[in-house]
Amino acid sequence: MRSPLAPGIWLLRTFSRDSWYRSLVLLLTFLIYTSYHMSRKPISVVKGQLHRNCTDLEKFNTDLNSTSWCNWAPFDQDNYKELLGGVDDAFLSAYAVGMFISGILGERLPLRYYLSVGMLLSGILTALFGLGYYWNIHQLEYYVLVQIFNGLAQTTGWPVVVTCIGNWFGKERRGFIMGIWNSHTSVGNILGSLIASTWVDSAWGLSFIVPGIIIAVMGLITFFFLVEYPEDVDCSPPQHRGPVEDLNTSVESVVGSCLERESEPKGGGRSTGSEEKPGAISFLGALRIPGVVEFSLCLLFAKLVSYTFLFWLPLYIVNVAHLGPKEAGHLSTLFDGGGILGGILAGIISDYTNGRATTCCIMLAMAAPLLFLYSSFGQSGIGISVVMLMICGALVIGPYSLITTAVSADLGTHKSLKGNAKALSTVTAIIDGTGSIGAALGPLLAGFLSPMDWNNVFYMLISADVLACLLLSRLVYKEIQAWCHCMNRSRGSSLTLTHLR
Repeated sequence: MRSPLAPGIWLLRTFSRDSWYRSLVLLLTFLIYTSYHMSRKPISVVKGQLHRNCTDLEKFNTDLNSTSWCNWAPFDQDNYKELLGGVDDAFLSAYAVGMFISGILGERLPLRYYLSVGMLLSGILTALFGLGYYWNIHQLEYYVLVQIFNGLAQTTGWPVVVTCIGNWFGKERRGFIMGIWNSHTSVGNILGSLIASTWVDSAWGLSFIVPGIIIAVMGLITFFFLVEYPEDVDCSPPQHRGPVEDLNTSVESVVGSCLERESEPKGGGRSTGSEEKPGAISFLGALRIPGVVEFSLCLLFAKLVSYTFLFWLPLYIVNVAHLGPKEAGHLSTLFDGGGILGGILAGIISDYTNGRATTCCIMLAMAAPLLFLYSSFGQSGIGISVVMLMICGALVIGPYSLITTAVSADLGTHKSLKGNAKALSTVTAIIDGTGSIGAALGPLLAGFLSPMDWNNVFYMLISADVLACLLLSRLVYKEIQAWCHCMNRSRGSSLTLTHLR
């Protein structure tokens, strides 16, 4: 006599074949970009170890002939903050320049090969930075060159993972799905901080070598398991349709899109009758997509703020709160913890309101005064510091997360492209590449401003938040117009029905 089918198998059978593959792609791309961010984080934790207050540690020095027993040359000079800022800028400038090229290559090369090779190179270069500790390298040029090549290698990640997600998921609940998925940024930062903090006081080279090994292993897993397109495994592609898509159209056409779903056939979009596959979009063609320029410039300033925290927050805590590098690294993870919540919240709100620009603008406007409060009172007590770091992380990372994921995917599958999803990689690269210019400027400016006064760094961050908010003003106005006209039309329809009754 056979037993009934196991309850676990019944559960497994409730998911379709498409759902299993979509879940695999979602999980794998999450882990991929977690490893990318994990490999970027150690430099911010190790900064406090490369230059320390040696006066208090002289009694522990057992090797008087060593030149690096406390500080690590060449970062033992008085201008160490500028030197560390230069190392950051080497990575971020190369990343910004390479991102524009990477998006174009991502459309023309097999995504799986391109991503796997990029991750292997990133792992090797991250480990090479840490090997400078064991090889006793004290030349600034070595660390700068490693960071330049690593910045170029890491540009392989973002356009490809967003393209894969765009290939597998449509616009329905995209903000919520990508809000959860984009928590890989904060999860990677947290893991990178914890791993780096483990060895920062004993052998800081391992703070880079271990993340380097992890991202290289993930590169191999990517090669064996990543599925680029649903069609490759006989799954059905998503329907790239949604409500308000064209942020540059007239109000009347925006209003008409409110009723778009009611008038469309149940089977999806209309067939063009042509089976010819569209080609890759040009750089200028991607710039002409409505909303790309505004969101790109907004991300420039939003990412400036986010990456200044990414690269300088642990050192700020060391200098202001007078904690050790390990404790500062642990405390800094709270900022990324808040970022996870902020990214999910931004996605949910923007899905519900259909207002990506308005959601970003409100969060940026709220972040500016919170940054001022954190600079003034954030280090007055551990409880206050914990709460304010979480809130600042949510408000700073939330808009940045929304723009780099749901907004990029929306614009990359914009209705003006007429189904040409191959534009997704280029659009993503343009938006994130422009943002990466800000990511390069922020840590560099922090390196120059922090020796004078840390408050100057926060004034810069507040100014950047305000500018990011203002750059979205036209799109916010369009969204408000669309809401008002949709409400008026709905009210008019209700009045008509009441009159007929």
